[in-house]
Amino acid sequence: MTKQPIEIQCAACGKLTLARAEPLYDGFKKTGEAFICTGCGARYASAAETPFASAAPARPHIFSDADKPRPLSIFSDDERQRSCGWCRHFVVNPFSQRCGLSNKATEATDLCARFEKKTSAPDADPPPPPRNV
Repeated sequence: MTKQPIEIQCAACGKLTLARAEPLYDGFKKTGEAFICTGCGARYASAAETPFASAAPARPHIFSDADKPRPLSIFSDDERQRSCGWCRHFVVNPFSQRCGLSNKATEATDLCARFEKKTSAPDADPPPPPRNV
């Protein structure tokens, strides 16, 4: 089915109705589409013959870009990424998360006074160990 507008101004019934696209086949090969008025059943042989309704008029522009709300800034730049999830002492394993300094169970969103930012990216793979040859 093609992306045609589905509203038509039907020539047979004179109403603004929906059109149903029906594929046309020659054997097993699709050769085109016929459009059928859902109000009265009038058949149009092709998209060129179908009296599609004109596109709806554009919505009035009441608001400008200046009226849009500005993005919220809850934390200042120095407060961002100060949670345990970004700390170099945060230890994650499949069973628990803990602080490497206090050895207490922590969550990634916890805050700590002894925060130290990780030096590498959080998902970076460690370098492979040297191989003895």
